[in-house]
Amino acid sequence: MPSIDEQIALIERGVVDCISREELVKKLEKSAQTGIPLKIKAGFDPTAPDLHLGHTVLLQKLKHFQDLGHDIYFLIGDFTGMIGDPTGKSETRKALTVEQVAANAESYKEQVFKILDPERTQVVFNSTWLGKLDSYDMIRLASELTVARMFEREDFRTRFETGMPISIHEFLYPLIQGYDSVALQADVELGGTDQLFNVLMGRDLQRSRGQEPQVVLTLPLLEGLDGVNKMSKSLGNYIGITESADSIYGKVLSISDVLMFRYYDLLSDLSRAEIVALKAKVASGEAHPKEIKKQLARELTARFHSPAAALTAEENFEKVFQKGGLPDVIPEVRLAANGDIWVPQLLVDAGLVTSTSDGRRMIQQGAVSLDGERVGEQGLKVQAAGKILVKVGKRRFCRVFFS
Repeated sequence: MPSIDEQIALIERGVVDCISREELVKKLEKSAQTGIPLKIKAGFDPTAPDLHLGHTVLLQKLKHFQDLGHDIYFLIGDFTGMIGDPTGKSETRKALTVEQVAANAESYKEQVFKILDPERTQVVFNSTWLGKLDSYDMIRLASELTVARMFEREDFRTRFETGMPISIHEFLYPLIQGYDSVALQADVELGGTDQLFNVLMGRDLQRSRGQEPQVVLTLPLLEGLDGVNKMSKSLGNYIGITESADSIYGKVLSISDVLMFRYYDLLSDLSRAEIVALKAKVASGEAHPKEIKKQLARELTARFHSPAAALTAEENFEKVFQKGGLPDVIPEVRLAANGDIWVPQLLVDAGLVTSTSDGRRMIQQGAVSLDGERVGEQGLKVQAAGKILVKVGKRRFCRVFFS
Protein backbone atom coordinates (compact mmCIF):
# COMPACT_ATOMS: atom_id res chain seq x y z
CA MET A 1 0.00 0.00 0.00
CA PRO A 2 1.40 3.43 -0.90
CA SER A 3 2.26 5.84 1.90
CA ILE A 4 -0.33 8.41 3.01
CA ASP A 5 1.55 11.14 1.13
CA GLU A 6 1.52 9.03 -2.04
CA GLN A 7 -2.19 8.32 -1.62
CA ILE A 8 -2.93 12.03 -1.16
CA ALA A 9 -0.90 12.88 -4.28
CA LEU A 10 -2.97 10.44 -6.35
CA ILE A 11 -6.28 11.52 -4.84
CA GLU A 12 -5.61 15.24 -5.29
CA ARG A 13 -4.59 14.87 -8.93
CA GLY A 14 -6.97 16.99 -10.99
CA VAL A 15 -9.06 17.96 -7.95
CA VAL A 16 -10.36 21.55 -7.69
CA ASP A 17 -11.74 21.59 -4.13
CA CYS A 18 -10.72 19.39 -1.20
CA ILE A 19 -12.70 20.09 1.97
CA SER A 20 -10.65 19.36 3.82
CA ARG A 21 -7.19 17.92 3.21
CA GLU A 22 -6.53 17.58 6.94
CA GLU A 23 -9.71 15.54 7.40
CA LEU A 24 -8.83 13.37 4.40
CA VAL A 25 -5.40 12.59 5.85
CA LYS A 26 -6.99 11.59 9.17
CA LYS A 27 -9.51 9.32 7.42
CA LEU A 28 -6.79 7.63 5.37
CA GLU A 29 -4.61 7.13 8.46
CA LYS A 30 -7.51 5.64 10.41
CA SER A 31 -8.33 3.33 7.50
CA ALA A 32 -4.71 2.16 7.32
CA GLN A 33 -4.63 1.50 11.09
CA THR A 34 -7.97 -0.32 11.34
CA GLY A 35 -7.98 -2.03 7.95
CA ILE A 36 -11.50 -0.70 7.35
CA PRO A 37 -11.90 0.79 3.84
CA LEU A 38 -13.38 4.26 3.41
CA LYS A 39 -16.82 4.63 1.85
CA ILE A 40 -16.45 6.69 -1.31
CA LYS A 41 -19.64 8.02 -2.85
CA ALA A 42 -20.48 9.63 -6.18
CA GLY A 43 -24.00 10.19 -7.39
CA PHE A 44 -25.23 10.05 -10.98
CA ASP A 45 -28.72 11.02 -12.02
CA PRO A 46 -29.79 8.81 -14.93
CA THR A 47 -30.86 11.73 -17.11
CA ALA A 48 -29.36 10.25 -20.28
CA PRO A 49 -28.67 6.64 -21.27
CA ASP A 50 -25.13 7.18 -22.56
CA LEU A 51 -22.02 8.44 -20.80
CA HIS A 52 -19.29 10.51 -22.42
CA LEU A 53 -15.70 11.24 -21.42
CA GLY A 54 -16.83 14.19 -19.31
CA HIS A 55 -18.68 11.79 -17.01
CA THR A 56 -15.62 9.57 -16.69
CA VAL A 57 -13.59 12.26 -14.91
CA LEU A 58 -15.44 11.28 -11.73
CA LEU A 59 -15.19 7.59 -12.59
CA GLN A 60 -11.41 7.88 -12.92
CA LYS A 61 -11.19 9.42 -9.46
CA LEU A 62 -13.37 6.63 -8.07
CA LYS A 63 -10.96 4.18 -9.66
CA HIS A 64 -8.06 5.88 -7.86
CA PHE A 65 -9.79 5.27 -4.53
CA GLN A 66 -10.66 1.74 -5.59
CA ASP A 67 -7.03 1.03 -6.47
CA LEU A 68 -6.13 2.19 -2.96
CA GLY A 69 -8.46 -0.45 -1.50
CA HIS A 70 -11.50 1.64 -0.60
CA ASP A 71 -15.17 0.80 -1.13
CA ILE A 72 -16.91 2.54 -4.02
CA TYR A 73 -20.60 3.42 -3.89
CA PHE A 74 -21.85 4.27 -7.36
CA LEU A 75 -25.12 5.93 -6.49
CA ILE A 76 -27.78 6.05 -9.17
CA GLY A 77 -30.22 8.81 -8.32
CA ASP A 78 -33.38 7.12 -9.47
CA PHE A 79 -35.39 9.05 -6.86
CA THR A 80 -33.72 12.41 -7.54
CA GLY A 81 -33.84 11.80 -11.28
CA MET A 82 -37.60 11.96 -11.05
CA ILE A 83 -37.29 15.37 -9.35
CA GLY A 84 -34.71 16.96 -11.64
CA ASP A 85 -31.45 18.56 -10.55
CA PRO A 86 -31.57 22.31 -11.31
CA THR A 87 -27.78 22.72 -11.05
CA GLY A 88 -26.42 25.07 -13.69
CA LYS A 89 -29.82 25.51 -15.32
CA SER A 90 -31.68 28.73 -15.92
CA GLU A 91 -35.00 26.96 -15.64
CA THR A 92 -36.57 23.93 -14.01
CA ARG A 93 -35.33 20.69 -15.52
CA LYS A 94 -38.00 18.34 -16.78
CA ALA A 95 -38.41 15.34 -14.51
CA LEU A 96 -37.97 11.84 -15.87
CA THR A 97 -40.58 9.09 -15.82
CA VAL A 98 -40.11 5.89 -13.82
CA GLU A 99 -39.58 3.99 -17.09
CA GLN A 100 -36.94 6.41 -18.35
CA VAL A 101 -35.05 6.30 -15.08
CA ALA A 102 -35.07 2.48 -15.01
CA ALA A 103 -33.84 2.17 -18.60
CA ASN A 104 -31.12 4.78 -18.18
CA ALA A 105 -29.97 3.26 -14.89
CA GLU A 106 -29.46 -0.14 -16.51
CA SER A 107 -27.43 1.48 -19.27
CA TYR A 108 -25.28 3.28 -16.68
CA LYS A 109 -24.53 0.05 -14.86
CA GLU A 110 -23.25 -1.55 -18.04
CA GLN A 111 -21.03 1.39 -18.93
CA VAL A 112 -19.35 2.24 -15.61
CA PHE A 113 -17.74 -1.18 -15.38
CA LYS A 114 -15.58 -0.30 -18.35
CA ILE A 115 -13.62 1.66 -15.74
CA LEU A 116 -14.54 0.35 -12.29
CA ASP A 117 -14.10 -3.20 -11.02
CA PRO A 118 -17.61 -4.66 -10.73
CA GLU A 119 -16.50 -7.02 -7.95
CA ARG A 120 -15.44 -4.06 -5.82
CA THR A 121 -18.20 -1.58 -6.67
CA GLN A 122 -21.55 -1.33 -4.95
CA VAL A 123 -24.27 0.08 -7.18
CA VAL A 124 -26.97 1.63 -5.00
CA PHE A 125 -30.24 3.44 -5.75
CA ASN A 126 -31.30 6.32 -3.54
CA SER A 127 -34.96 5.38 -3.81
CA THR A 128 -34.02 2.59 -1.36
CA TRP A 129 -34.00 5.07 1.54
CA LEU A 130 -35.59 8.21 0.11
CA GLY A 131 -38.71 6.28 -0.89
CA LYS A 132 -39.26 5.45 2.77
CA LEU A 133 -39.37 9.06 3.99
CA ASP A 134 -42.87 10.22 4.85
CA SER A 135 -44.20 13.79 4.72
CA TYR A 136 -43.13 14.40 8.33
CA ASP A 137 -39.56 13.34 7.50
CA MET A 138 -39.43 15.59 4.44
CA ILE A 139 -40.73 18.63 6.34
CA ARG A 140 -38.23 18.00 9.13
CA LEU A 141 -35.47 17.74 6.53
CA ALA A 142 -36.59 21.00 4.89
CA SER A 143 -36.36 22.76 8.27
CA GLU A 144 -32.59 22.33 8.22
CA LEU A 145 -32.03 24.78 5.37
CA THR A 146 -32.91 28.47 5.22
CA VAL A 147 -33.98 30.35 2.12
CA ALA A 148 -31.04 32.70 2.59
CA ARG A 149 -28.65 29.73 2.51
CA MET A 150 -30.33 28.39 -0.61
CA PHE A 151 -29.79 31.70 -2.39
CA GLU A 152 -26.07 31.26 -1.89
CA ARG A 153 -26.39 29.09 -4.98
CA GLU A 154 -25.64 31.32 -7.93
CA ASP A 155 -28.16 29.71 -10.29
CA PHE A 156 -31.03 30.16 -7.83
CA ARG A 157 -30.01 33.70 -6.97
CA THR A 158 -29.78 34.66 -10.65
CA ARG A 159 -33.16 33.16 -11.47
CA PHE A 160 -34.76 34.93 -8.51
CA GLU A 161 -33.23 38.29 -9.40
CA THR A 162 -34.32 38.01 -13.04
CA GLY A 163 -37.85 36.94 -12.17
CA MET A 164 -37.53 33.40 -13.53
CA PRO A 165 -39.62 30.77 -11.70
CA ILE A 166 -38.13 28.44 -9.12
CA SER A 167 -40.19 25.46 -8.02
CA ILE A 168 -40.25 24.61 -4.32
CA HIS A 169 -39.21 21.04 -5.05
CA GLU A 170 -35.92 22.34 -6.47
CA PHE A 171 -35.02 23.65 -3.02
CA LEU A 172 -35.35 20.09 -1.74
CA TYR A 173 -32.81 18.66 -4.17
CA PRO A 174 -29.61 19.63 -2.28
CA LEU A 175 -31.14 18.35 0.95
CA ILE A 176 -32.07 15.05 -0.62
CA GLN A 177 -28.61 14.64 -2.11
CA GLY A 178 -27.13 15.45 1.28
CA TYR A 179 -29.37 12.87 2.90
CA ASP A 180 -27.86 10.25 0.58
CA SER A 181 -24.56 10.78 2.40
CA VAL A 182 -26.30 10.29 5.75
CA ALA A 183 -27.91 7.06 4.59
CA LEU A 184 -24.61 5.67 3.28
CA GLN A 185 -22.51 7.16 6.10
CA ALA A 186 -20.12 8.27 3.38
CA ASP A 187 -16.53 9.17 4.22
CA VAL A 188 -15.84 10.97 0.95
CA GLU A 189 -18.13 12.36 -1.75
CA LEU A 190 -17.03 13.29 -5.26
CA GLY A 191 -18.79 15.75 -7.54
CA GLY A 192 -18.26 18.21 -10.33
CA THR A 193 -17.46 21.82 -9.47
CA ASP A 194 -21.09 22.64 -10.27
CA GLN A 195 -22.14 20.29 -7.44
CA LEU A 196 -20.17 21.98 -4.64
CA PHE A 197 -23.23 23.39 -2.86
CA ASN A 198 -24.99 20.03 -2.94
CA VAL A 199 -22.08 17.92 -1.69
CA LEU A 200 -21.35 20.37 1.11
CA MET A 201 -24.95 19.86 2.21
CA GLY A 202 -24.04 16.25 2.95
CA ARG A 203 -21.42 17.44 5.45
CA ASP A 204 -23.99 19.62 7.23
CA LEU A 205 -26.59 16.87 7.50
CA GLN A 206 -24.07 14.29 8.68
CA ARG A 207 -22.78 16.67 11.35
CA SER A 208 -26.30 17.44 12.60
CA ARG A 209 -26.94 13.70 12.95
CA GLY A 210 -23.78 12.96 14.87
CA GLN A 211 -21.87 11.43 11.97
CA GLU A 212 -18.32 12.34 11.07
CA PRO A 213 -18.69 14.74 8.12
CA GLN A 214 -17.59 13.50 4.74
CA VAL A 215 -14.63 14.95 2.87
CA VAL A 216 -15.72 16.76 -0.28
CA LEU A 217 -13.74 16.54 -3.49
CA THR A 218 -14.81 18.39 -6.64
CA LEU A 219 -13.41 17.82 -10.10
CA PRO A 220 -13.48 20.12 -13.12
CA LEU A 221 -15.97 19.91 -15.93
CA LEU A 222 -14.12 18.52 -18.93
CA GLU A 223 -14.04 20.73 -22.02
CA GLY A 224 -15.42 19.18 -25.18
CA LEU A 225 -13.84 18.86 -28.60
CA ASP A 226 -14.21 22.60 -29.20
CA GLY A 227 -11.89 23.27 -26.26
CA VAL A 228 -14.23 25.95 -24.89
CA ASN A 229 -17.57 24.59 -23.69
CA LYS A 230 -17.99 21.69 -21.30
CA MET A 231 -18.46 18.36 -23.01
CA SER A 232 -22.13 17.99 -23.88
CA LYS A 233 -24.23 15.94 -26.24
CA SER A 234 -26.49 18.92 -26.89
CA LEU A 235 -23.48 20.88 -28.16
CA GLY A 236 -22.19 17.98 -30.24
CA ASN A 237 -18.67 18.32 -28.76
CA TYR A 238 -18.61 15.01 -26.94
CA ILE A 239 -16.87 11.63 -27.13
CA GLY A 240 -19.30 8.92 -26.08
CA ILE A 241 -17.80 5.89 -24.37
CA THR A 242 -20.14 3.58 -26.33
CA GLU A 243 -19.02 4.98 -29.68
CA SER A 244 -17.04 2.79 -32.07
CA ALA A 245 -13.29 2.40 -31.62
CA ASP A 246 -12.72 4.33 -34.86
CA SER A 247 -14.87 7.21 -33.64
CA ILE A 248 -13.25 7.47 -30.20
CA TYR A 249 -9.74 7.29 -31.65
CA GLY A 250 -10.45 9.87 -34.35
CA LYS A 251 -12.19 12.29 -32.02
CA VAL A 252 -9.35 12.22 -29.51
CA LEU A 253 -6.92 13.02 -32.30
CA SER A 254 -9.04 16.02 -33.26
CA ILE A 255 -8.55 17.86 -29.95
CA SER A 256 -6.03 20.69 -29.68
CA ASP A 257 -2.48 20.15 -28.43
CA VAL A 258 -3.25 22.23 -25.33
CA LEU A 259 -6.43 20.32 -24.52
CA MET A 260 -4.58 17.04 -25.00
CA PHE A 261 -2.68 17.41 -21.74
CA ARG A 262 -5.83 18.39 -19.85
CA TYR A 263 -7.30 15.08 -21.03
CA TYR A 264 -4.12 13.32 -19.94
CA ASP A 265 -4.34 14.86 -16.45
CA LEU A 266 -8.02 14.02 -15.94
CA LEU A 267 -8.46 10.77 -17.88
CA SER A 268 -5.17 8.92 -18.34
CA ASP A 269 -3.90 6.08 -16.17
CA LEU A 270 -0.36 7.35 -16.60
CA SER A 271 1.27 8.70 -13.46
CA ARG A 272 1.76 12.42 -12.96
CA ALA A 273 5.52 11.93 -13.45
CA GLU A 274 4.94 10.17 -16.77
CA ILE A 275 2.67 12.97 -17.97
CA VAL A 276 5.21 15.60 -16.95
CA ALA A 277 7.81 13.68 -18.95
CA LEU A 278 5.55 13.70 -22.03
CA LYS A 279 5.02 17.46 -21.68
CA ALA A 280 8.79 17.95 -21.47
CA LYS A 281 9.35 15.92 -24.63
CA VAL A 282 6.86 18.05 -26.55
CA ALA A 283 8.27 21.31 -25.16
CA SER A 284 11.84 20.35 -26.11
CA GLY A 285 10.86 19.16 -29.58
CA GLU A 286 11.96 15.62 -28.81
CA ALA A 287 8.42 14.38 -29.57
CA HIS A 288 5.80 15.74 -31.96
CA PRO A 289 2.46 16.59 -30.24
CA LYS A 290 0.62 14.34 -32.68
CA GLU A 291 2.58 11.28 -31.55
CA ILE A 292 1.77 12.02 -27.91
CA LYS A 293 -1.88 12.54 -28.85
CA LYS A 294 -1.93 9.19 -30.66
CA GLN A 295 -0.73 7.56 -27.45
CA LEU A 296 -3.66 9.13 -25.58
CA ALA A 297 -6.09 8.07 -28.31
CA ARG A 298 -4.84 4.47 -28.10
CA GLU A 299 -5.19 4.43 -24.31
CA LEU A 300 -8.75 5.77 -24.25
CA THR A 301 -9.89 3.62 -27.16
CA ALA A 302 -8.44 0.50 -25.53
CA ARG A 303 -10.22 1.36 -22.27
CA PHE A 304 -13.65 1.24 -23.84
CA HIS A 305 -12.93 -1.47 -26.41
CA SER A 306 -9.62 -3.38 -26.34
CA PRO A 307 -5.93 -2.84 -27.12
CA ALA A 308 -6.40 -4.72 -30.40
CA ALA A 309 -9.36 -2.52 -31.35
CA ALA A 310 -7.28 0.57 -30.58
CA LEU A 311 -4.49 -0.54 -32.91
CA THR A 312 -7.02 -1.32 -35.66
CA ALA A 313 -8.61 2.11 -35.16
CA GLU A 314 -5.18 3.71 -35.55
CA GLU A 315 -4.57 1.77 -38.77
CA ASN A 316 -8.00 2.77 -40.09
CA PHE A 317 -7.36 6.40 -39.22
CA GLU A 318 -4.09 6.46 -41.11
CA LYS A 319 -5.64 4.71 -44.07
CA VAL A 320 -8.70 6.95 -44.26
CA PHE A 321 -7.36 10.33 -43.29
CA GLN A 322 -3.78 10.22 -44.41
CA LYS A 323 -4.23 8.16 -47.56
CA GLY A 324 -7.78 9.14 -48.51
CA GLY A 325 -9.24 5.62 -48.40
CA LEU A 326 -12.14 3.93 -46.65
CA PRO A 327 -11.91 1.88 -43.46
CA ASP A 328 -11.70 -1.89 -43.88
CA VAL A 329 -14.87 -2.39 -41.88
CA ILE A 330 -17.88 -0.14 -42.49
CA PRO A 331 -21.02 -0.67 -40.36
CA GLU A 332 -24.05 -1.76 -42.33
CA VAL A 333 -27.71 -0.96 -41.67
CA ARG A 334 -30.79 -2.30 -43.45
CA LEU A 335 -33.81 -0.03 -43.70
CA ALA A 336 -37.22 -0.43 -45.26
CA ALA A 337 -37.55 0.85 -48.83
CA ASN A 338 -40.48 3.17 -48.43
CA GLY A 339 -40.48 6.11 -50.85
CA ASP A 340 -38.22 9.05 -50.09
CA ILE A 341 -36.42 9.62 -46.81
CA TRP A 342 -35.36 12.93 -45.28
CA VAL A 343 -31.58 12.99 -44.97
CA PRO A 344 -31.43 14.04 -41.27
CA GLN A 345 -33.76 11.14 -40.50
CA LEU A 346 -31.55 8.83 -42.58
CA LEU A 347 -28.58 9.88 -40.46
CA VAL A 348 -30.49 9.05 -37.27
CA ASP A 349 -31.67 5.68 -38.61
CA ALA A 350 -28.11 4.86 -39.64
CA GLY A 351 -26.90 5.57 -36.12
CA LEU A 352 -24.57 8.36 -37.24
CA VAL A 353 -26.21 11.18 -35.26
CA THR A 354 -28.32 11.28 -32.11
CA SER A 355 -31.17 13.41 -33.43
CA THR A 356 -32.49 15.08 -36.60
CA SER A 357 -31.43 18.46 -35.18
CA ASP A 358 -27.91 17.07 -34.84
CA GLY A 359 -28.19 15.85 -38.43
CA ARG A 360 -29.31 19.26 -39.69
CA ARG A 361 -26.39 20.87 -37.88
CA MET A 362 -23.92 18.48 -39.50
CA ILE A 363 -25.41 19.18 -42.94
CA GLN A 364 -25.17 22.91 -42.31
CA GLN A 365 -21.50 22.44 -41.47
CA GLY A 366 -20.94 20.61 -44.76
CA ALA A 367 -20.01 17.42 -42.94
CA VAL A 368 -22.46 15.00 -44.60
CA SER A 369 -21.96 13.14 -47.88
CA LEU A 370 -23.92 10.45 -49.68
CA ASP A 371 -21.90 8.21 -52.03
CA GLY A 372 -19.15 10.80 -51.98
CA GLU A 373 -21.41 13.78 -52.80
CA ARG A 374 -21.69 16.47 -50.14
CA VAL A 375 -25.20 17.25 -48.94
CA GLY A 376 -25.90 20.98 -48.92
CA GLU A 377 -29.64 21.17 -48.25
CA GLN A 378 -31.13 20.46 -44.82
CA GLY A 379 -34.48 19.64 -46.36
CA LEU A 380 -33.10 17.22 -48.96
CA LYS A 381 -34.81 13.87 -49.43
CA VAL A 382 -33.32 10.85 -51.19
CA GLN A 383 -34.92 7.77 -52.67
CA ALA A 384 -34.98 4.86 -50.23
CA ALA A 385 -33.75 2.26 -52.69
CA GLY A 386 -30.61 0.26 -53.36
CA LYS A 387 -27.65 1.15 -51.18
CA ILE A 388 -26.00 4.39 -50.05
CA LEU A 389 -22.61 5.02 -48.48
CA VAL A 390 -23.25 7.66 -45.81
CA LYS A 391 -20.45 9.67 -44.24
CA VAL A 392 -20.70 12.20 -41.41
CA GLY A 393 -17.61 14.23 -40.61
CA LYS A 394 -14.27 12.52 -41.06
CA ARG A 395 -14.82 9.48 -38.90
CA ARG A 396 -18.38 8.20 -39.20
CA PHE A 397 -19.31 5.84 -42.01
CA CYS A 398 -22.29 3.62 -42.66
CA ARG A 399 -23.48 1.63 -45.66
CA VAL A 400 -27.28 1.69 -45.79
CA PHE A 401 -29.17 -1.03 -47.68
CA PHE A 402 -32.84 -0.49 -48.51
CA SER A 403 -35.04 -3.54 -48.92
